[in-house]
Amino acid sequence: MTASAEKFTRQALLDVQPLTPSLFTLRASRDAGFRFRAGQFARLGVSKADGSVVWRAYSMVSSPHDEFLEFFSIVVPGGEFTSELSRLREGDTLLVDKQAFGYLTLDRFVDGRDLWLLATGTGIAPFLSILQDFEVWERFERIILVYSAREATELAYRELIAGLAGRDYLAGHGELERVAGVALSPEHSRVMLCGNPQMIDDTRALLKQRGLQLSLSRRPGQVAVENYW
Repeated sequence: MTASAEKFTRQALLDVQPLTPSLFTLRASRDAGFRFRAGQFARLGVSKADGSVVWRAYSMVSSPHDEFLEFFSIVVPGGEFTSELSRLREGDTLLVDKQAFGYLTLDRFVDGRDLWLLATGTGIAPFLSILQDFEVWERFERIILVYSAREATELAYRELIAGLAGRDYLAGHGELERVAGVALSPEHSRVMLCGNPQMIDDTRALLKQRGLQLSLSRRPGQVAVENYW
């Protein structure tokens, strides 16, 4: 796939951190003109040895206010994109589309008291961006993050999650509850799902039984989803 120079910028990798043999994080510089809402994604491009460029969509882990862009990736065995991405090191170039995309954002909901964020694996990425943005702490009284992985070593960003409530700019805006005794209800609950498509399908079915519907532009609801696979 090709893209014209007008549609992307070239950013320098600032840091690459392997978490497990199959998971890693990478931080890149951020173009001064790049804007996004917490929960959105960008198309990233990497150059192959033959000169062609491969593109994939990745949600931002970093907040809209950070001066850098951070992403969380899994290495897909034999994957055309992740095989190239995982080889990059500090100082290498990453291509980033100038426009951000995606609708897993807080403006999907018009009201609500409790916000549930349900993620599997690298699907945690957009929720970390949302949780680092002060808007979510002003809008909701309770925020419940549910994060699952196959093994404990794959649970990334635990220190960041644990430290959110202590950040100065979040003081007085809420408390992150890893284990919540909060009931799900159409009246108070708003739910965001990101990760394994099967998890999303199963959870949506259960939520529908509880009266929680997908939020659409023509019909406000209680659920927003994004497959991350």
